[in-house]
Amino acid sequence: MQRDLGFDAYRKAMDCLEPGDVVILGTPPAFRWVHFGYAIDKGLNVFMEKPVTVDGPTTKKMLDLAEQSAKKNLKVGVGLMVRHCRARQALHERIQAGEIGEILTMRASRMVPAYLGFYGPTPEGESELLYQTRRFHGFLWASGGLFSDLYIHQIDECCWMKNAWPVQAQANGGRNYRGDCVDQNFDHYTVEYFFADGARLYLYGRCINGCHREMTAHAFGSKGVGVIDTRGHRPGKCRIFRNQAMTDESLAWAFPQPEPSPYAMEWEDLIDAIRNDQPYNEAKRGAEASLVTSMGRMAAHTGQVVSFQEMFDCPHEFAPEVDKLTMDSPPPLQAGPNGKYPIPQPGMVTNREY
Repeated sequence: MQRDLGFDAYRKAMDCLEPGDVVILGTPPAFRWVHFGYAIDKGLNVFMEKPVTVDGPTTKKMLDLAEQSAKKNLKVGVGLMVRHCRARQALHERIQAGEIGEILTMRASRMVPAYLGFYGPTPEGESELLYQTRRFHGFLWASGGLFSDLYIHQIDECCWMKNAWPVQAQANGGRNYRGDCVDQNFDHYTVEYFFADGARLYLYGRCINGCHREMTAHAFGSKGVGVIDTRGHRPGKCRIFRNQAMTDESLAWAFPQPEPSPYAMEWEDLIDAIRNDQPYNEAKRGAEASLVTSMGRMAAHTGQVVSFQEMFDCPHEFAPEVDKLTMDSPPPLQAGPNGKYPIPQPGMVTNREY
């Protein structure tokens, strides 16, 4: 087994592969466009983890790369695995067939303990760049923070059921119980996403110990309710109810249990497309899902209503020279004299997130 270290190690790893092989891009999202571009040059099929972008400028880069990869007939999977959940696929078909009527409102929640993204000061003697890269969930440049890493799943699956991306968002968020943590995350968020037809998606996110836990998603229609997510990514246990109360008596349909794991299905679908040379490229959709997620995050971090187009055109690129980093480079984010990193200040800093 070969092991390469350093910010150029991705080149050495991919140089070992042949055109048509599959490369897994699982490093922090900030590096996704860099590694994806090299994979395209090498003619490699790709599986990349979500999110695939963290800001507007990198989304533009990723969309351009998505087009390039499609022209080369490369197969590209993105780690939004619930799109491959057979239960959710069946629910999606039924919603599109009108079984719950017109979607009026959707609600998604991911309220969990503080298990990720809470980081203290850089240990003495440790490279600050490597510290931030290893703890990428705590830094917006590296990952989009907890918001992008966690909530993209709930946002994406709801938008899928709606068959549309929201056009704007407004949001709240804040920091509690941070102790000596110096990361950039808020630990609670509430976002209202607006769709062009007036429908809403309400997202509730929280990472605080000792609080009520919930991880669900629902689509409320004019004729009933679709349960998108019951208690986590798997099993979905998708169901349709004839009324808003979702009583046992009003159950109209439920996906048979047990259901296949979406983590397995996303790989089966990708490999099947490669073996049978079927069209398969999730890069564009992954970039759009990442941008919509960033739109909600920016709305919370600035305290402003942010539109899809405004997020796309926002010039603030968190790490514009990430492709030039070396082991000796300074980090894209610098700590202040007090050892703390800049955090979002809603209402005070309104044209960028920090």
